[in-house]
Amino acid sequence: MVDLSVPSAARMYDWLLGGSNNFEVDQDACELLLQAAPTSREVALNNRWFLQRVVRTLAREHGIRQFIDFGSGLPTQRNVHQIAQEANPGARVVYIDNDPVVLALGQSLLDENEDTAILSVDMRDTDAIFAHPDLNRLIDFSEPTAALFISVLHCLPDSSGPEELVRRVVDRLAPGSFVVVCQLVSDDPQVRKDVTDLMLEKTGGNWGRVREKHDVESIFQGLIPQEPGLVDVTDWRPDSELQQRQRSIEWTEYGGLGRVPNPD
Repeated sequence: MVDLSVPSAARMYDWLLGGSNNFEVDQDACELLLQAAPTSREVALNNRWFLQRVVRTLAREHGIRQFIDFGSGLPTQRNVHQIAQEANPGARVVYIDNDPVVLALGQSLLDENEDTAILSVDMRDTDAIFAHPDLNRLIDFSEPTAALFISVLHCLPDSSGPEELVRRVVDRLAPGSFVVVCQLVSDDPQVRKDVTDLMLEKTGGNWGRVREKHDVESIFQGLIPQEPGLVDVTDWRPDSELQQRQRSIEWTEYGGLGRVPNPD
């Protein structure tokens, strides 16, 4: 049962991207968010373009054929499997989310694609994820895999251990695998407080907090950062079109791409 009286971060993100899989309660919450952080739409759009660029880079330049998208959110134009399979028709993608709307819409889009699956699992439950038959049908963990945590870890409170979650996943990946992480950060403590308070109230506590850059940097400990390192995702290998886009001001998505090293 979907509680349509409570906004969800996934549906709010969909609205900011110009999607239609959202409800009035999500739209109202977004209007309040735009008051607290007026360039939130730019943050969402820049993040979506980053996802497309980084997946294309992983598939084309690094030959990655396996992707696991943690907290994947609502399907929109140019999803991970579409980009990866354009570059490599045999690419396999597993989406993970426990939002009922995400699952319903995602499953309807993926039913005809045998190289994709969507798992109804809380992304924090790594034991259930890695034991899931659909994951093990599609992902060979003896080969390099890309694990994506794109604009999702800020939805987890500190008590859920976002850094530890990424570490548990990394420990399951073969050397030469890649991890993509970005999350919402701000240098302004008032923005961090205002947006965090707003999202906690509106989502009924289904939120973590807006963090700082050092919080993201700590997640990459033990990984080998790939060029250009950890940056505002707008600056992660931008193309000419993105260079013309408006930047966010109050907050940003910060992160990058890391490689799982070979064992010593």
